[in-house]
Amino acid sequence: MSFSQEIRKEIDTVWKASIEHPFVKGIGDGSLPLENFRYYVMQDSYYLSHFARVQSLGGAKASDLETTSSMNKHAQGTYEAELALHRTFAKQLNISEQDMKAFQPAPTAYAYTSHLYQAAYQGHLGDIIASILPCYWIYYEVGEKLSDQTPNQPIYQEWIDAYGSEWFRTLVEEQINRLDQIAETVSDEERNRMKNQFFISVQYEYMFWDMAYKLEKWPIQVL
Repeated sequence: MSFSQEIRKEIDTVWKASIEHPFVKGIGDGSLPLENFRYYVMQDSYYLSHFARVQSLGGAKASDLETTSSMNKHAQGTYEAELALHRTFAKQLNISEQDMKAFQPAPTAYAYTSHLYQAAYQGHLGDIIASILPCYWIYYEVGEKLSDQTPNQPIYQEWIDAYGSEWFRTLVEEQINRLDQIAETVSDEERNRMKNQFFISVQYEYMFWDMAYKLEKWPIQVL
């Protein structure tokens, strides 16, 4: 069993809970209120802007130019594909520039991106891949799981189509393979650290759905 398969199996309970979250099910059957999806789009745009930066940091920490180029292509893909999709959603959901200027990340979104930066600045490329891989992998499995559903809300169908695509599957498999290759060359201590980075991100993936489902806010609002 590969390193990625081992750690994926160890956290299977949280993984399945994430894929079965009511937010995800609501996208699949079209029952999720648009208010929640609008909230999610704004929070996810914030998350992806930092995700792309962490991908670029992975390129900077790579030991060979081929990996540097690949990681930078992933960062560019995040910008061109996923953030472009979010810009389309923003228009459909009437998210204005003023809304974005006034935006503040929710506690979970802020904490998740902080975790990614911690992995990137304190670890090596293996830590970065381990921390960002759950986002790739879970979204692909969600897209695949929902691929046979046809929600009556077009924006949800567009979201499903994006993450269940062959293009996205190729990106996921590339990062899984990269994680396994790195795991074969590092110490047991480093492998355990990479596993922990992965586990924390899996937990945050569940929490991110939950954040959007509950319209999470900071406990004390500051005007």
